[in-house]
Amino acid sequence: MQTLDFTVTGMTCQHCVASVTEEVSELPGVEQVDVDLASGRLHVVGDVTPAQVQTAVAEAGSYTAQPA
Repeated sequence: MQTLDFTVTGMTCQHCVASVTEEVSELPGVEQVDVDLASGRLHVVGDVTPAQVQTAVAEAGSYTAQPA
């Protein structure tokens, strides 16, 4: 189990937050996802790689995630 933190760009509203949260939550091994719109922070707890999270964020919409 690991904790990963990212800065997500491209989010502008709560719908964006919901999309990112849903997509990342669906990854096998993810136990917790927290997304903060104001700071652009994404916090993930689980057995996933940074690349898996970044791919999920990109699939959620026009967003990018960089390790924080």
